[in-house]
Amino acid sequence: MDTLTAPRHLRLHASDNVVVAVDSFQAGQKIEGVTVADRVPRGHKLASRVIAEGEPVRKFGQIIGSASKLIEPGQWVHEHNLNYSDFVREADAGHAPHGSGLLPLTQRATFEGFRRANGRAGTRNYIGVLTSVNCSASVARFIAEAVRKSGLLDEYPTIDGVIPLVHGGGCAMDTNGEGYEVLKRTQWGYATNPNIGAVLMVGLGCEAFQIGRWKETYNIVENDTFRSLTIQEVGGTRKTMEAGIAAVRDMLPVAANVRRETIPASELMLALQCGGSDGYSGITANPALGAAVDLLVKHGGTAILSETPEIYGAEHLLIERASNPQAVERLQSIIAWWEDYTARNKMEMNNNPSPGNKAGGLTTILEKSLGAVAKSGTSPLEAVYGYAEPVTSHGLVFMDTPGYDPVSATGQVAGGANVLAFTTGRGSAYGCKPTPSIKLATNTPMYNQMIEDMDINCGDILDGVSIEAKGQEIFERVLKVASGAPSKSEQLGYGDAEFVPWQIGATM
Repeated sequence: MDTLTAPRHLRLHASDNVVVAVDSFQAGQKIEGVTVADRVPRGHKLASRVIAEGEPVRKFGQIIGSASKLIEPGQWVHEHNLNYSDFVREADAGHAPHGSGLLPLTQRATFEGFRRANGRAGTRNYIGVLTSVNCSASVARFIAEAVRKSGLLDEYPTIDGVIPLVHGGGCAMDTNGEGYEVLKRTQWGYATNPNIGAVLMVGLGCEAFQIGRWKETYNIVENDTFRSLTIQEVGGTRKTMEAGIAAVRDMLPVAANVRRETIPASELMLALQCGGSDGYSGITANPALGAAVDLLVKHGGTAILSETPEIYGAEHLLIERASNPQAVERLQSIIAWWEDYTARNKMEMNNNPSPGNKAGGLTTILEKSLGAVAKSGTSPLEAVYGYAEPVTSHGLVFMDTPGYDPVSATGQVAGGANVLAFTTGRGSAYGCKPTPSIKLATNTPMYNQMIEDMDINCGDILDGVSIEAKGQEIFERVLKVASGAPSKSEQLGYGDAEFVPWQIGATM
């Protein structure tokens, strides 16, 4: 076999008993002196030695499951011979790096953003049309579309758009329950996100989520950048549309009265997401994003790791980096909540990975989580937050969210994220208003296949580009997008439909 065209493989840790096929292998080809027994798709695993039935399978130097049968050297390792297996994950807390690790102020990066009256910094300037309930969703869309078509926005170049942030809940729910509290926090988080310059809240009138009660909770007073109205009080759809358009027209001059100015990168809050993951995710894009996170933290910024079901099985790696016992305790309690949540809904944590993840080479949630945690880099874990809670800490933090990307990102944006980085191996089509989403491809074939959707190709790491160099590239792109450069998803117009608050509890 010609060594120049021989398929490549990666051994990720000395203790691993599997290697990753960078290129697809055919039966009969050689790898480390072992004859490949099966066709192995690129990104998938093959055994590098005998793995006995019941023996742990190791990747990244960590357990990703156990062999369901004897696995011979050179055999493909996947669902047919690898099972999820729970085990005690020992975590030795208190190993967070000591010292600030921050760069001197004179060496820290900056971006061009919008300074808000409350001191926070935005990367975009939208007017948001929020809804209290699904019953007012169409009217909110009608208002936003009418403003777009009217030409009003042409007079205000500093306004990025008017976005209808609609959802499927708001009624048939316990107003004293957990689901209501989550929706209440999420709506407030979007209304106060620094990428939102003004808000119109539209309701029906008889729903469980009452606008008046919500305003009272957060001491919201109607003003030049916040208005609310309900369809039943105003007098129907057409009258509500007219009143809503008039309200937006009145708020436009105030919301537009901002200019980009130089702001320290410490004001950036970067949401971390991965979707459509594959066998390369934990090797290329995720660790490269982790390197960018470490840079952002050194410059004083904040990064939000989330998707609790997708750190399950790797949470011990975060616990070991926690800078305080409160973060450890809260993360452990969140993991316990999810174990109970899935059990009472007759599910299990290993229901994730998805079929697409498995086609890309990921077999168990343990394997997927180890790759997902790589997005967090090596920085200390400073704090742990509930879904949509306001993030106030700097550095690396964790927010409890589902693994479903739109729901997870919605919580992060509600927490204050003003920019988002999204890694994908299968090719997720996703955007996020009001927060720009930067898409990172894990492999070159998919990047080329979906080049109009992907911002950065991390697949060249497999060709020799270093994780550090790619992390620097990502960090620089984050600064550029934060300063106003459109991401690919923004160019395509994504973001209006991706507001998906987490619905917890029974629909009554």
